[in-house]
Amino acid sequence: MTTITSFPTTPRPSRARSRLTTLVMATVLGLTSLSATAATEMPPFPEVTGDVVEGDGNDYSLKFNIGLTQSSAQYRGLEYFKKIVEQRSDGHIQVQAFHSAQLGDDLQSVSALQAGTLEMTAPSTSPMVSMFPQFAVFDLPFLFPTPEIADKVLDGDIGQQMLKDASTKGLVAIGWAENGYRQLTNSKQAVTSPSDLDGLKVRTMQNPIHLDIWRTLGANPTPMSFAELFTALEQGVVDGQENPWITIESSKFNEVQQYATETNHVYTPFITLVSERFWNRLPESYQQLLREAAKQMGDYERQVSRTLNDQIKQELKDQGMQITELTPEQIATFQEDLAPVYDDWRDKIGGDLIDRIRAESKTQ
Repeated sequence: MTTITSFPTTPRPSRARSRLTTLVMATVLGLTSLSATAATEMPPFPEVTGDVVEGDGNDYSLKFNIGLTQSSAQYRGLEYFKKIVEQRSDGHIQVQAFHSAQLGDDLQSVSALQAGTLEMTAPSTSPMVSMFPQFAVFDLPFLFPTPEIADKVLDGDIGQQMLKDASTKGLVAIGWAENGYRQLTNSKQAVTSPSDLDGLKVRTMQNPIHLDIWRTLGANPTPMSFAELFTALEQGVVDGQENPWITIESSKFNEVQQYATETNHVYTPFITLVSERFWNRLPESYQQLLREAAKQMGDYERQVSRTLNDQIKQELKDQGMQITELTPEQIATFQEDLAPVYDDWRDKIGGDLIDRIRAESKTQ
């Protein structure tokens, strides 16, 4: 027997009311469209070039996990990598893209590569210093005065040798991309010189060089989980923090931080890694395809990163954040005060590596 449930009927709205509802909805949709248009825009994907690469007749699937969100330049680069690899392998390599540390954070992902349970990841170099001490060079302050110098170092002999050195311990390093420059924000005052940092409580990563940097400048560095940072800033547990512009905006730090200084004090790259176990299963032609795709991904991701950087910096200004841009003379003062950091870390990182990077800066 079928039971029919009776529901109370709702009076139908009048035509005038329906037209009003339609008008309101159209207005809302129009405002939404304008908002979307005004939002930060990603540069379009470059056209995929190159012939289809012949493999060994087998199909392969790789999982590529990153820590940043779907709205990041890094994920946009990963989408381009997927497009290149799948198109040029004629679908014989399928790339599954994961964002927001869905399969683990940077160190967990690297461990998964070593175990062979994950095929690719692209961590920041900072958490990998314990595995590769030379990566600490990227934590030194003001080592890369411009993005172009960073590109020159990473794409040249120095960066390529570092990729070879990192192709050990179950990993194959095949390319570089950009995490970017870190900037200082705080809730107390505009910062134009080291003296403005005296006693300022600045949240940092649990990284010995970063702690050394802020301590040397007279601040009070306070290591803290990133997840706790917004609340700590809001409650005044710490006065300031340092991160790239895109992180500052996406985390809404400008809501609790009135002042920012474009210090560009540390430049950090991403390194593209493949599981050695997976790599050794691939025919040489597909290995070369992944190398080429990683290089193209890195070049495009840098473009996206720098485009977003400029857009977001302007958006933060428009939202009322007071942003100080340091003059070359002011930057030189910070560099002079931080000379002891280089003295402390020279032997631990490798003086020859530091000198070679500095030499590249002078020839730019």
